[in-house]
Amino acid sequence: MMALIGIIEKPQFDYKRGWVRFEIQPEIYNAVLNFSKGFRKYELKTAMEFTSQYSMRFYELMSGQQTPLTYTIEDLKIMFGVQNKYKRSPNFIKWIVKPAKEELDAKSPYSFEYKILKDGRSFHALKLYPKYQPEHMDEELEKHELQKQVSLGWDLDRLIRNYLKQDLLFTDQEIRNNIDLFKAAQKELDIMLEFSILKGKSREKKNPKGYIINSLKGKLKDKK
Repeated sequence: MMALIGIIEKPQFDYKRGWVRFEIQPEIYNAVLNFSKGFRKYELKTAMEFTSQYSMRFYELMSGQQTPLTYTIEDLKIMFGVQNKYKRSPNFIKWIVKPAKEELDAKSPYSFEYKILKDGRSFHALKLYPKYQPEHMDEELEKHELQKQVSLGWDLDRLIRNYLKQDLLFTDQEIRNNIDLFKAAQKELDIMLEFSILKGKSREKKNPKGYIINSLKGKLKDKK
């Protein structure tokens, strides 16, 4: 079934106070943050440190890559929105590729080496070789990635795991994605009582699992 969904809903802004507020539909939120299909989360801390938009674009290309990528220089110009700015390929490499690579080398866990591929005497394409730099890895994100690979039996009581899967219909991956929340709820709340209450309330919600997750977050916040 197809549906037309706005990315941003109910935008509000206050120029004098300098804030913007908007809502995101649950379908869009889940599509962006669901990494169960193999996509890797960007490291927000790293991305926010880039001074160049081109560094960010190369970061997007190289994040999590394990095999070389090859792009024609013209395709890269189009991707970066500079197809009308750098007529000569050497200038594109000098002013876009090299500075972006230097910034990724200095700040990012994902950078690259490159090889210029020629068509005759002309620069035609770039072959990008992924370069992993673990010293720049976000330790908190890496901890979560490793944690997701560990058996759920190390973190959650079997009764809780079974209830999440059989009664609330969470998959193993969805449980891993929210493992910190379930562990905290297991420790701080009467979690089975909360689950039994939320199970009934969630039936009327468009996104039952999202409702359960947000409800547990609210309960833990109130507890603190």
